[in-house]
Amino acid sequence: MFGFLKKTTSEQRTPEKTGWLGKLKSGLARTGNQLADLFGRGGRIDEDLYEELETILITSDVGMDASRFLLAELRHLVKTRRLTEAGQLKEALAECLFKLLAPLARPLETGAHQPFVIMLAGVNGAGKTTSIGKLARYFQGQGKSVLLAAGDTFRAAAREQLMEWGARNNVTVISQQGGDPAAVIFDAVQAAVARKIDVVLADTAGRLTTQAHLMEEIRKVKRVISKALPDAPHEVLLVLDANTGQNALSQVKAFGDALGVTGLVLTKLDGTAKGGVIAAIAKAHPIPVRFIGVGEGLDDLRPFVAEDFVGALLGQDE
Repeated sequence: MFGFLKKTTSEQRTPEKTGWLGKLKSGLARTGNQLADLFGRGGRIDEDLYEELETILITSDVGMDASRFLLAELRHLVKTRRLTEAGQLKEALAECLFKLLAPLARPLETGAHQPFVIMLAGVNGAGKTTSIGKLARYFQGQGKSVLLAAGDTFRAAAREQLMEWGARNNVTVISQQGGDPAAVIFDAVQAAVARKIDVVLADTAGRLTTQAHLMEEIRKVKRVISKALPDAPHEVLLVLDANTGQNALSQVKAFGDALGVTGLVLTKLDGTAKGGVIAAIAKAHPIPVRFIGVGEGLDDLRPFVAEDFVGALLGQDE
C-alpha cells in the first residue's frame, strides 16, 4: 500500500520515528476514520463515491477550492489508469494529496546566519508561546544554542510561560515587565550577537486579524529587529491552531500582508482537529509548513513531512 510513499531507510523506521507516526495518525483520526470507512466498503468507483468523498473533504476543512482541485486530479488519475474499484481510489487520493502538499514540505535551515532570528506571530490561543518552547528543544537537539525573547509584554502569563519554557530547556530568556515589546526583542538580538548564539526565538503579542492598529505594532517589531541586525528577522513564522479550520486562511493572508510570513507552524493536530486545512493552505497560500504539532510533549513538534502526513491521514501501516 502507498508504494510511492514507501519508506526506504532504516532511519525512518526507528522506534522513535514509528512513535511519532503513531501520534500523527491518532491526531488525524477524525478525518482518517471517515476516509477508511468510505474506502473500506468496497464497490465500484461511481458518482456517489465521488460525492461522498467531496463531502468528507469539505467537512474536514479542506475547503471548496482545494476539494475541487483534488477531485479533478483524482478523476484524471482514475481515467488515465482505468481504475474501477473503490479500494484503488485510496492510493490515487494519497498520490493527489502528496502532489498538493509536497511543495510545502521545506525544512527550515538556520545555518546561513548567526544568530538566525525567528520572529513568531499568531492570534491569541494558537499555541505560539508553547511552540517556542518546543522549538527551543528542537534546535538544541540539533546542537544549536538558543535564546528566547519574551516580546509579548502585554500578558504577564505569556512572559511567565516563556520563562518556564526557558527554565525547562536551560535557555536564557530576555524579558522585562511591561514596556515596549520591540525594545525587548532589540535587546535580545543584541545579546545573541554578543554571546554568539545560534538561534533567537522572538515571541510577539497575539493579534486578531481585524485589529489594524495592533498589526501595525507588530510591523514595528519587525522593523526594530532589522535595525538590531541587518537582514533579520531571517524567518517569520505564523503559528496556526489546526482547529480554526478555514479561518486559518484569513490569518495567513492578514499576517502575510502585514509581515511577509515565510513559514507556518500548524499546532494541535491532536485528534480534535480535522487536519484538512493544510490542503486548503496549500491551494490558496502555498507558504512552507515548517513544523506541525501533535501534542503537549516537548518533542511533539516536528518538521512537516508530506509523506508522513498523507500516510497517517490515509492509514498507512507503521
